[in-house]
Amino acid sequence: MAFQVRAAVLPAVGAPLSVTGIELPDPGPGQVRVRLAAAGVCHSDLSLSDGTMRVPVPAVLGHEGAGTVVAVGEGVTRFSPGDPVVLNWAPACGRCHACGLGEVWLCADALAGAANVHARTADGTELHPGLNVAAFAEETVVAESCVLPLPDGIPLTDAALLGCAVLTGYGAVHHSARVREGETVAVFGVGGVGLATVQAARIAGASRIVAVDVSPEKEELARAAGATDYVVASDTTPRAIRALTGRQGVDVSVECVGRAVSIRAAWESTRRGGRTTVVGIGGKSELVTFNALELFHWGRTLSGCVYGNSDPARDLPVLAEHVRAGRLDLGALVTERIALDGIPAAFENMLAGKGGRALVVF
Repeated sequence: MAFQVRAAVLPAVGAPLSVTGIELPDPGPGQVRVRLAAAGVCHSDLSLSDGTMRVPVPAVLGHEGAGTVVAVGEGVTRFSPGDPVVLNWAPACGRCHACGLGEVWLCADALAGAANVHARTADGTELHPGLNVAAFAEETVVAESCVLPLPDGIPLTDAALLGCAVLTGYGAVHHSARVREGETVAVFGVGGVGLATVQAARIAGASRIVAVDVSPEKEELARAAGATDYVVASDTTPRAIRALTGRQGVDVSVECVGRAVSIRAAWESTRRGGRTTVVGIGGKSELVTFNALELFHWGRTLSGCVYGNSDPARDLPVLAEHVRAGRLDLGALVTERIALDGIPAAFENMLAGKGGRALVVF
């Protein structure tokens, strides 16, 4: 039996989102139906809409969400109606080579569900679930593996941010770059993920946190999150960061933009022997170049970072404890609370470099 909910649908790559009614089926075997409380608008959703990242379309976008279980399908034993949950857009299969190595964030089959038929429009057009969970909708039906129990003491609406921005930013600092107490950190890009990264660097005990962004207006957000310094991005950004760090450069740079120019600037801002972690998702045309001599001379480490190199099942309880203790402020990442109809405008704000995280509240 199908029921109708409102959702933000991407009809084709490059087309504007359409907020419309869709027909969602009851949960089948191994599936869970969730009523969304909130969904974050992530830059990855924008990358899906413009074709930077490829998924089957038409699709219901949205991958960062939290809500309440309203029904479960046959065979579901870990969840019951009424349970508060966080959506997990990249469930590990547990069988592939990466999972066997314990690198679940690189699971080869994590996005296999994106090819499934998730729902239908009123005229019968089949819709896919974007990054598995189709969170830009009043309700969604997902595999049991795409749902994580929300730890006690976390507001359900703010918990949506745990599903991507916070896992990514926290993991970039603690799992990928492995920031140690007393080290210096630069964070390039102060959107939702960047603000989470700044907070994570503060939690790690970084002695200096330099936030970098093209927008001067984001300085207050960055400093509230824990940045000790703020640099408006320019051609001289690496020089400015070296000036703040005794001409050495920072121990760690985390790039949260996905642009060749900011990746290169993050690398040049890192001290000799330091670490540069790239979180931002860029297109194939964003080419970063290095010469062989500088790679040898600077001895820096440059690494990619997928989903914060996180294991959501392991890391969610850790993040929840930071929230309960007051070390991690989820609400501080949100600069706008919107309805479904506000997602296109949120996309425009991201393109313009405005604000932190926009949160769709149902």
